[in-house]
Amino acid sequence: MITPQLTSVLHRTLWWADHAVLVYFLLLNSFYALLLLLSIPELWKHWRISDDEQLSRLLASDALPPLSILVPAYNEEVTIAASTLSFLTLEYPRFEVILVNDGSRDRTVEVLTREFDLYEVPPAYRRPLATKPIRAVYRSRKHSRLVVIDKENGGKADSLNAGMNAARHPYVVSVDADTLIEPDALMRLARPFLLGTPVAAVGGTLRVANGCVVRMGRVVDPRVDPVWLTGCQVVEYLRAFLFGRLGWNTLGGSLIISGAFGLFKLEYLIAIGGYKTGNVTEDMDLVVRLQRYLYENRIKAELPFIPDPVAWTEVPSDRKVLSRQRERWHRGLIGTMITHRDLLFNRKYGVMGMVAIPYFFFGEMLAPLVELLGYVMTGVGFAIGAIDTRFALLFLACAVGYGTLLSFWAIVLEEVSFRRYHRRTDLLWLLLFGAIEGIGYRQLTVWFRLQAFWKFLSGSEDWGVMTRKGFGTPT
Repeated sequence: MITPQLTSVLHRTLWWADHAVLVYFLLLNSFYALLLLLSIPELWKHWRISDDEQLSRLLASDALPPLSILVPAYNEEVTIAASTLSFLTLEYPRFEVILVNDGSRDRTVEVLTREFDLYEVPPAYRRPLATKPIRAVYRSRKHSRLVVIDKENGGKADSLNAGMNAARHPYVVSVDADTLIEPDALMRLARPFLLGTPVAAVGGTLRVANGCVVRMGRVVDPRVDPVWLTGCQVVEYLRAFLFGRLGWNTLGGSLIISGAFGLFKLEYLIAIGGYKTGNVTEDMDLVVRLQRYLYENRIKAELPFIPDPVAWTEVPSDRKVLSRQRERWHRGLIGTMITHRDLLFNRKYGVMGMVAIPYFFFGEMLAPLVELLGYVMTGVGFAIGAIDTRFALLFLACAVGYGTLLSFWAIVLEEVSFRRYHRRTDLLWLLLFGAIEGIGYRQLTVWFRLQAFWKFLSGSEDWGVMTRKGFGTPT
């Protein structure tokens, strides 16, 4: 039986919880708005210098550094031939492709051997980074730039470290085996090297390949997948890359360079011990440790994000796979924030310690918990007849409506700048998914991210099975 005293306590608790949730989302969304405003001049700057004439000059320039493309692969037989071909035929003066088979249980090595006529060679490189044992090293009779390393299973980070051990060039590009890079993306990614400023790493843009027409390892006809789950992810990726990461260029505290498409100075990666094994989001952990290294050694080197180098990736097309992916991403974020908690509001680390780490700690890591609290408070209010209609509307406006507005802005930025999707129907699909993403899809991903807290506390390091359907022409 609920007594008047208990009812009074519940009312006061709801009032304070309601206001705390509203203040949280108002502050978080205000920061999103700041990133949006900062991204507009950045996007304009890159759009002006991204034409074909500039790229022709880049291709003829001796200033472009040679690159080693590192491709970790585990059970990728469905997509490995197409993606490897896309890597080998990129437009760039000097590069090599080092594909590391991480103890695949499928036919990944057999497919590579058949498609690229591999033959075994003795390993002839130094090994500054410890990795799982190497079984064999292969080269291709068809493509002199291709090296394939077959090793025992050790995870993605271990595979990237093995690739760095074999790299012959001063800069490495990490990509996923299920990634299709546009032909001129490497030249665009290397543009900062011509601007005269020291560069430690460069991030590029990822877009969703599901539903696109793919031929010979290339996305020849970009399309928006009309399926609800993947269509929402198209909008999500546009929002994350077009203004989320662009805005950090001005602030100077970026902590994310996607492991599916990022360029790094090899010297710095070796200095920090390469990728950390046992971390389920090795890319973010690497960038945080790289930023720490630069600050602690007073090295002035930038980590810019460039919007026009594009790589296409296959995203989860069913809820189980999406659940595993988003839970793992958030579990990795939690682990990285806990490991580097000494950076929180640490002035010694400048923008990273005072802005970036606090944002990812409070604005990203804790967001699912706060949003869950908002939904629970709304439900409790209804249950005891104390619902604050104004709070419910403000909560939905902050948690859902503002995200929808940001999605529309991302679509507008895409349409006025690089405009990869040319059909009117694709624009209509983008607008539709931008409108409905906040209802259903958002709550689904919040639930997936909430599961990460329990898995993190239980010490889980599981990646889960990431099923691939492969690239191809949509029906």
